[in-house]
Amino acid sequence: MSRLRIVHRTGFSYEEAATASYNEARMLPYSGGEQFVMHAALDIRPGATQHAYLDYWGTRVSTFEVLTPHRELSVTATSVVEVRPVPGRGPEPTWGELAAIRVSSVPFVEFTTQTDATEPPDEVAALAAEIAGEGMPVGETALEISRAIGDAVEYVTGVTAVNSTAREAWSERKGVCQDMAHLVVGALRSVGIPARYVSGYLHPDREAPVGVTVAGESHAWVEWFSGTWRGYDPTNLAEAGELHVLVGRGRDYTDVAPLRGVYAGPSASELFVSVEVTREA
Repeated sequence: MSRLRIVHRTGFSYEEAATASYNEARMLPYSGGEQFVMHAALDIRPGATQHAYLDYWGTRVSTFEVLTPHRELSVTATSVVEVRPVPGRGPEPTWGELAAIRVSSVPFVEFTTQTDATEPPDEVAALAAEIAGEGMPVGETALEISRAIGDAVEYVTGVTAVNSTAREAWSERKGVCQDMAHLVVGALRSVGIPARYVSGYLHPDREAPVGVTVAGESHAWVEWFSGTWRGYDPTNLAEAGELHVLVGRGRDYTDVAPLRGVYAGPSASELFVSVEVTREA
């Protein structure tokens, strides 16, 4: 079990004062399963009244509006989360059983249908089909597909943008965690394995002592269904575990963007982001 304190600050600065802004934030961790939220709070500057709800995918959303002129909008999420080890896996469905499961309910259908962001290039779909054709069980097939794509794409910042698609990232063979998650989700869906995009935080240093604050990061990984939902981090070629803190799940990044909104004012704005993570236990 690990206990992590996360301070995630993000927002926008403007060349000229914005006269009003309307926003929604998905920055507070999910509480359930192997993850227990001990504390979670959102601080908004300038001050604003918040309204909270769970969206269709079960993610905590805070909506707020700022109606006074401001040169900067700052949103700071502070959370303390306990993450327990993932329990042992139960029996997996056969491929035939999975085919029936994935059309049995709306969520499975939605997590098997491609989006513009996840639509895989022909080469990726062919790679996934080749691995699936080897006849391994569902979970082992999903793992091999995820590893193959994680191995093939180099982690490089600045090559892709927040609205880049899986196809665009694959053409460069470079990208960030968001791109790798989109590629893996698309590849898994292409062979009939329900898969969802996961956003959250990652403590980047497994050896960091308790009480030491390190520069963390917003992160993305995937979950696939093979009897139960299983998390995997293709960027780091590792199971999602006690250093991963889950915030939201969806079809792709657009369902779980940390902060989005509209504003009235100057055309130029600049996004800023920082994440600090402290292991408390």
